[in-house]
Amino acid sequence: MSDNESQNKIDLEIVKRVQRGDKSAFDLLVIKYQHKLAKLVLPYVHDRDDVLDVVQESFIKAYKAMPRFRGDSAFYTWLYRIAINTSKNYLTAQSRRPPRTDVDAADAEFYDGGSVMHDNATPEAVLATEQIKEAINQVISDLPDELKVAISLREFEGMSYDEIADVMDCPVGTVRSRIFRAREAIDNEIKALL
Repeated sequence: MSDNESQNKIDLEIVKRVQRGDKSAFDLLVIKYQHKLAKLVLPYVHDRDDVLDVVQESFIKAYKAMPRFRGDSAFYTWLYRIAINTSKNYLTAQSRRPPRTDVDAADAEFYDGGSVMHDNATPEAVLATEQIKEAINQVISDLPDELKVAISLREFEGMSYDEIADVMDCPVGTVRSRIFRAREAIDNEIKALL
């Protein structure tokens, strides 16, 4: 049994306890997933206080919907979907555009040329790294929601294509296409800077 399968089995047992009326069992799921949800919500909401509100609202919605959870997908996949929808609803309610996503310069390593920037600590290199960071932030911010979610789940959450397909409720081929398009947009911006 793989680690993911083992985690899914544990989650399902906890969900069954919650469905049988054990309210304290839900606390285990909150503790396990609250930080992951915060990282998932941050690209949408950005303000840390608002992120906490959206995460809390996501858990409240998940708790209320728990009797309808059938286990067709992994619990965290179901929970992530709720969090993404809650984030979008929050932005709609606030009538504002999603703010820029912060991506550390250290996270730029997975992009071509990222390691070159880390090797040079000159003021010019620091400035170039900052420009790349800002460019990546802007590109991710400007991506359509479906591309932003796909690239965030893959690169920042480390989810597999199959898991992302479950979260986004679309075929794996669509996930691959979205991630490719997001990476292509980011790469084009970085190449323009370099």
